[in-house]
Amino acid sequence: MLALLLACLLWGQATPFKIPNRAPASLFHGQQGKQRTEIHFDPATGTVTVKLLVQDPNGYFIPGIRRDNFAVYVDGFRQNDAAVEIEHAPVTLAVLFEYGGRYPRLNKSLTGEISRAARQLEEGLGRQDRMAFWGYGDTVHQSTDFVPRGSALDNVLFSLEPPDVSETNLYDAVVFALKKMDLVPGRKAIILFSSGLDTFSKATFEDARAAAGKADTPVYAVSLAPLLRQMIQLETAARLMTRTDWTALEYKLQAIAESSGGRLYSPESTVDLSAIYDDMMENLKVRYVVAFKSPGGGSNVTHTLRVDLIDPASGKPLEIADATGRSIRANVIVQASYTTGVAAATR
Repeated sequence: MLALLLACLLWGQATPFKIPNRAPASLFHGQQGKQRTEIHFDPATGTVTVKLLVQDPNGYFIPGIRRDNFAVYVDGFRQNDAAVEIEHAPVTLAVLFEYGGRYPRLNKSLTGEISRAARQLEEGLGRQDRMAFWGYGDTVHQSTDFVPRGSALDNVLFSLEPPDVSETNLYDAVVFALKKMDLVPGRKAIILFSSGLDTFSKATFEDARAAAGKADTPVYAVSLAPLLRQMIQLETAARLMTRTDWTALEYKLQAIAESSGGRLYSPESTVDLSAIYDDMMENLKVRYVVAFKSPGGGSNVTHTLRVDLIDPASGKPLEIADATGRSIRANVIVQASYTTGVAAATR
């Protein structure tokens, strides 16, 4: 994150563009979920505001791109009045964690891991961020409202007790949480701590994936499967779980996350999840904000939209190099059209 802040401080410097040093591979598993583009049209001024992502091939946000590197085209014509800023938005997080099923000793161990993982997430929250804590077994139990970091969250995270034996109704919980988050304004996400196991949901996997695809809340899933595999080896009573197809369960978590525009992470340990949380929060919170006057044509007119990165001196595509000097291709994530008279966060 320090590299990101330094790059932002250098905003506008006329130096060859080079991105900060990052991990050589993506921290998330599978493919990048389809990210949403937030577009707002102000009918009073005719201004279109687009909040978009620019990522490198590994899915990392590329900071520090100068204003004059952005070229905005509407209906194929360059918009010369476009303004560009960068936004670090506050977020509202629903932490949805697996809290049921299994054997008592295994429940106790897993509860400790979840508590440690959630405390690390809380420590990384900004002053304007809010977080709620929801556990799921037979049903979803909300431990807190959406609150800033502090005593309310601390009291829950430090006093979390192992659950009674129950079902683990993951798919019902995902559908429930997505519906709840529809009512939450602003930038938001569900942080899902789960093994992928589902024992008795009324909803199916396809129901949960479809709900994730329709909702406007990304799901960032943290797989508990690696931790459970380690724990099972130490618990004689849990040996029957060695037959579980953990790969198939992670695939389902990944599919739900990707459908929502989120990501799946699969850590071997919860000792230090800071890199994962940095990646998650950067992907969720940071956007380039491009504003321009929409061409005329009245209300309810659909216009095509394209945003390119260019070298302003030559008009050619912007050349970007990673920290080693290797040329890379930037991915500008923006939807292909917008409609005047419509203000929406769409994909």
